Amino acid sequence: MQNNLFQQAKSAVSNITNRNGEAREKNIQTAKNCINSARANASQEEQAQLQQLESELERHQGLK
Repeated sequence: MQNNLFQQAKSAVSNITNRNGEAREKNIQTAKNCINSARANASQEEQAQLQQLESELERHQGLK
């Protein structure tokens, strides 16, 4: 079972990476905060997925 913070992190990153335009810095910071918060209660599998989400977010930021 995935925890709620994990789902929020996935959603936040998805909202940013699926946009055609640039994401606002506020949205990027929110996504980073969600990832960091989700780590506290994440399983090992979720930890790996959170790392992937963080990498995805960083790649998106590099495209700006």
